[in-house]
Amino acid sequence: MSRETLPELYRDDALIAVHKPSGLLVHRSMIDRHETRFAMQIVRDQIGRRVYPVHRLDKGTSGTLMFALDQDTARLLTAAFETRAVEKDYLAVVRGWLPETGTVDHPLTRLVDAYEFAGDASATDAQDAVTDYRRLATIELPVAVDRYPTSRYSLAALSPLTGRRHQLRRHLKHLSHPIIGDATYGKGRHNRMFAEHFGANRMLLACTGLHLAHPHTGAVLDLACPLAADMQSVIDALGWADAPHRR
Repeated sequence: MSRETLPELYRDDALIAVHKPSGLLVHRSMIDRHETRFAMQIVRDQIGRRVYPVHRLDKGTSGTLMFALDQDTARLLTAAFETRAVEKDYLAVVRGWLPETGTVDHPLTRLVDAYEFAGDASATDAQDAVTDYRRLATIELPVAVDRYPTSRYSLAALSPLTGRRHQLRRHLKHLSHPIIGDATYGKGRHNRMFAEHFGANRMLLACTGLHLAHPHTGAVLDLACPLAADMQSVIDALGWADAPHRR
């Protein structure tokens, strides 16, 4: 049986970026104890050397995932993410017609895994969280999901300026435009409709690019990632094939 691999987007002696599919955890988590597949292990076995995580992608989110290849690079990259020196691009399909453009400046309480120590009481206080968004396309489907005879949806370009856990998912819920396929913060009726009509059995959120300075050389890295086939098929079915390029 052939060994599982992930498509490489970029690789040098210090770091590697891969395309993570939806449904794959980055590393072990007590929340999903039954899982046996992890991006860290797949990439480690794929390239034959240890890798170090420097940022998160939720299990349901696909797209650009970066690892450091040594501890010094891991420290530098982690600091770059924490100090907002890395620009992140996301695409999402959301419920309703999102405003054309805007910024969500809405603090979020810290989320921790069951095995993580949250620290003192201040660690659970709300932390600043900021997301820029832009609407790329809209559609009104002749399908009754809620109390209306039709249902509206948008394709959104999202840029988180901070890195809080589940930030995009929670911010879109705060706007009353939850991401389709989000079982935690979304709407089950809309999620089921997309599964039934479009075969969308995943969260329709993808990290389509990272932009940063190389931690050792300072060279600009623009790491672009295509949409996964399962998300691209939904975008195509909604007539939005060209919309992601309007940014």
